[in-house]
Amino acid sequence: MEQQKRICVLGAGIVGMTTAFMLKEKHAEWDVTIIADKFEQDTLSDVAAGIFRPSTSFKGPSPEITKQWLVDAYHHYKKIQNSIKTVEAGVQEVSGYVFSSKFPEVTKNQFLEDLLPVYRPANALELQICPGNWKYGAFFTTLVIESRYHLPWLRKKFEMIGGKIVKRTIPINSFNDVDDYDLVINCTGFGAKKLCLDHDLVPIRGQVFKVKAPWVKMFFYGDYDTYIIPGIDFVTLGGCRQFDSFKEEVDKYDSASIWERCTELLPNLKNAEVTREVAGLRPHRIPVRVEKDIVTTSSGKHLNIVHHYGHGGYGVTTAPGTAKYAVQLAEEVLSGTKSKPLSKL
Repeated sequence: MEQQKRICVLGAGIVGMTTAFMLKEKHAEWDVTIIADKFEQDTLSDVAAGIFRPSTSFKGPSPEITKQWLVDAYHHYKKIQNSIKTVEAGVQEVSGYVFSSKFPEVTKNQFLEDLLPVYRPANALELQICPGNWKYGAFFTTLVIESRYHLPWLRKKFEMIGGKIVKRTIPINSFNDVDDYDLVINCTGFGAKKLCLDHDLVPIRGQVFKVKAPWVKMFFYGDYDTYIIPGIDFVTLGGCRQFDSFKEEVDKYDSASIWERCTELLPNLKNAEVTREVAGLRPHRIPVRVEKDIVTTSSGKHLNIVHHYGHGGYGVTTAPGTAKYAVQLAEEVLSGTKSKPLSKL
């Protein structure tokens, strides 16, 4: 009888939780454990607005794989949105606009134009919906995945099928503490910078308001990373993208800028009740790292790793697609498929 496989998933954000669930759902006989020190509302995923709008610069190891990740992710979420679990899982459909006064490329997205049910240029009347000298625009219908609902839903489903969760500080500098597993899936997000000494992983600082504005039913994007995205309980107002910034505290100057830009785009937001402000460091890497590796631990063991991190601000958007790919790599490792790891750290 084949010995039971023991897999450890490091990290319980949207990437780690989705990967662990997909792995356990597909291989019920495997022992899958999530190890993390932060869960649900303590994770970076909880900060995200969660709209399915990947950047045109989002990049996997090849154009074909990148496209497949996004196709798989969208259809995964769309299947949930079409089911009776859509409310519990925090997945909803939403429509809206992206406007620009100077940059036509802001309104175009090669990933979404071929994937979403509706993605079209905004007409002359639509360019006048919001105050401003908007010259370019697009209207589209997409999905919003609210991590505050989705993460607890995933955790419940994972535990119901026998998945295990251990609350423990994730190792910072090595994989020595988890070398008793057959495979480790590294979903540590920005923590991978120290864990893997990955100099290609950089923070992109973001900051948002969460406000109560139930009258806002559509999303709006403007120039300079301005966005208004309705969720189930709150509307997210943002934002900023500060490359290589390690500041995790809310910045009063960013607050003023975000509030001014968003209320200019949608003036009735001036009456919204602010519930919180939050900042976070997006784990940005080009390409996103989803690949096999082997590390030697202090005990001399050659430990199999599948790295799965570096999604930047698109972890919620792309998690199901990259998780499906990570599960395939895990299957290759555990089935003994002979292929060289893509990297050596």
